[in-house]
Amino acid sequence: MTHFGIICPTSAGHINTMFPLARALQERGHKITVFGTPIAQAKVQAAGFNMRLIGETEFSLDKVAKIYTKLGELKGLAATKYTLQTIAKRADVNLREISKAAKEENIEALIIDQICFEGATIAEYLNVPFVTLCSALLTNQENTVPPWIQPWKYNQAWWAPLRNKLGYSLFYRIKQPIREVISEYRQKWNLPAYDSEEEYNSKLAIICQQPAEFEFPRKNLPAYFHFTGPFHNNTGRQMIDFPFDKLNGKPLIYASMGTLQNRLQYIFEYIAEACAELEAQLVISLGGSAEPETFPKLAGTPLVFKFVPQLELLQKASLVITHAGLNTTLESLSNGVPMVAIPVTNDQPGVASRIAWTGAGEMITLKNLNIPKLREAVKRVLTEDSYRENALRLQEAIHKAGGVNGAANIIEQAVATGKPVVQST
Repeated sequence: MTHFGIICPTSAGHINTMFPLARALQERGHKITVFGTPIAQAKVQAAGFNMRLIGETEFSLDKVAKIYTKLGELKGLAATKYTLQTIAKRADVNLREISKAAKEENIEALIIDQICFEGATIAEYLNVPFVTLCSALLTNQENTVPPWIQPWKYNQAWWAPLRNKLGYSLFYRIKQPIREVISEYRQKWNLPAYDSEEEYNSKLAIICQQPAEFEFPRKNLPAYFHFTGPFHNNTGRQMIDFPFDKLNGKPLIYASMGTLQNRLQYIFEYIAEACAELEAQLVISLGGSAEPETFPKLAGTPLVFKFVPQLELLQKASLVITHAGLNTTLESLSNGVPMVAIPVTNDQPGVASRIAWTGAGEMITLKNLNIPKLREAVKRVLTEDSYRENALRLQEAIHKAGGVNGAANIIEQAVATGKPVVQST
């Protein structure tokens, strides 16, 4: 059996993807050690994994709370820049501390989140195999596909690759602090300089929790790239009581702006106003950004909670209003529920554009968001059959994609053979 080390961001969107996969491997007899900052400690222990604390100074609980608060108040490119600055700081901590801790733990292989760009360097330094996991939208660059930080539609016009290339160039520039940190350690450890962005990824297997049907047409993904679909279950999630008896039997609209970009409070007010006159019941999750008492006079008297048991509510929902975080999106599609997406930053614009492209929902950018537009989008998605039909089509694709067991099979094969695991035809 193999001792796997887990390197991933400690935010809910990444842990909620990584932990079910780690549990599947643990149940097959493998040992799991998670490298994480203090904010992840309770979740790791609750999930039953071994943990090595890192970043106790740079990412103490009070400092992380401040980071999350500031990030939640930002939007668009400003939020993306701030996220990448935080990732650069995290990269320095991971390179410095995991490189030592992994040796002490006798780690034999690594599973690395794709946005932990430093992970490949750590694996190379330790001389251990690793697999890349795309918990967020895949970041692989391809000029026929819009950059994941943009809400651009997929377009086959002659000018679209030029537009996309410029978008990737912008992201490359604002990612400079991360590259500098990684380059410093590669030089220090006598590792060769990187020639391309693709060298951040595994050459054995890249596992993506999207189904292939929820991705724009791709031509240049490597043969060892696998669309396995999502892994979501309650592993590592806090158990939350919810008054299900307060649901009144009307079509349920569930609204959540996630757990990070959720402090733009006017959005919740817009959502309530847009849904107030509909023959439906609105449930709002604040994602920890505020107490329900902060919104005492929302239109239509929706049910408002700090947190909710999302997976259970989605089983009852007719429509989801979301920030287009990939986890909420895939959890909605796993239940065949269409969406209205209001992306804020990071990969959310790219996820939202795919929701619209697949016909499983509508997208409204923050720049264009107002109550009348939101109300009209909600009405369309709630009443027109095509949205539900496309969500059900993607639900079926998810069921066929392989899921957590398929991903675990790929990882075991990659580590056992040391060779790329190529997609079966």
